[in-house]
Amino acid sequence: MTQFDVFNGDADGLFALHQLRLATPRAAMLVTGTKEDVELLARVPARSGDRATVLDISLDTNRAALQTLLGRGVEVEYFDHHFAGEIPRHARLAAHIDPSADICTSLIVDRHLGGRYRCWAVAAAYGDNLAAAAHRSAAACGLDAEREQRLGALGQAVNYNAYGDCIDDLIVSPETLYRILQPYADPFDFLEGEALVRQIEAARATDLSFAWREPPLHVRSDGDVYVLPEHRWARRVRGEFANALASAAPSRAHAVLSPRRSGDYAVSVRAPLARPGNADRLCRRFGGNGRPRAAGVTSLARERLDEFISAFYDDFKTSK
Repeated sequence: MTQFDVFNGDADGLFALHQLRLATPRAAMLVTGTKEDVELLARVPARSGDRATVLDISLDTNRAALQTLLGRGVEVEYFDHHFAGEIPRHARLAAHIDPSADICTSLIVDRHLGGRYRCWAVAAAYGDNLAAAAHRSAAACGLDAEREQRLGALGQAVNYNAYGDCIDDLIVSPETLYRILQPYADPFDFLEGEALVRQIEAARATDLSFAWREPPLHVRSDGDVYVLPEHRWARRVRGEFANALASAAPSRAHAVLSPRRSGDYAVSVRAPLARPGNADRLCRRFGGNGRPRAAGVTSLARERLDEFISAFYDDFKTSK
């Protein structure tokens, strides 16, 4: 029997898996990728009697591959917070899915484990830009402001590392990062023992400084649209810049696009923090997915750019 651990390469996916394996250690084959590389189940070569644990990738996006695995006799446990559509009823599927706007996969795992490794979930929630939910969990841990801030910085750094068109765009591969943090049950020990987070933070600060110099393509009362230049830093910074824009102007929606190596655009959308909603619905119309407050499109054809911008402003009209 082979165990496969399949996870999004961002902070939420990494820290969700880490919590589970701290609670139930298992040797496993790892299947992961960049933040937008979410069609991961099709890469799992599992056979009858094998097990797969899946974290932080949309069931709806991976539906066909999931059905194939279940049909082969693979046992699947699925943790996620993205839009799932209809969840299959199957004896070999255990689904822990909650698409609520104020939850992430690591918080779902934290709930599943009864809070045993909650500090990792706090970091993940901050990485997913869920500051209010992260603060509530930090309060439940009894963390003071300084330690909560350190977990927030950890989540944001690890989340940032996952952005890019391909693994070569990243500062460190998610698989390598997971192997580095595996020995650490306590995130504060990880922060003290490894220099990697500081390395990611330095790259993030440089990339963000480039992004803030870019003017928006469109500015309206309801939100802004940015199209970044075709550079490696732009492919990394897109989601982080969208989060920063959302925090700086919580009453406005934001879309940040960067050119992909293929010539299409990758898109990050953030609903107004003051009224989260519609981001996932908008992105699904263009082949993407996500959650109500934050979503994305992996590949938007250039000829659909104007159509996307029109839909963005229509969906986020303040009068709606």
